[in-house]
Amino acid sequence: MNFFISEAHANAGAAGPSAMGQIIMLLGFVLIFYFLLWRPQAKRQKELRTLIENLQKGDEVVFAGGLLGRISKLEGDFAVVEVNESFEVKIQKASVIANLPKGTLKSL
Repeated sequence: MNFFISEAHANAGAAGPSAMGQIIMLLGFVLIFYFLLWRPQAKRQKELRTLIENLQKGDEVVFAGGLLGRISKLEGDFAVVEVNESFEVKIQKASVIANLPKGTLKSL
């Protein structure tokens, strides 16, 4: 009665993926995850940590929110940043995202 669908017969030679193939695929996914996600993120965190640890008085920095300023005082986890001659802001060191070359503020 089956005119359009032929009957399926089990083929003895066709088996599912082997355990070794699944292990190799899993290791491939782990390596892709490591090299594309985890390693670059760890590298960025390390660079940011060294940037924050090496902050000094007089450094010109950009901090979260896009404000630029010169560090006038360091107090533990905080820094006092001079935005202009008469305005200072106290920020967390962790909010610093970049250290600018000397003289950048004068050229802006």
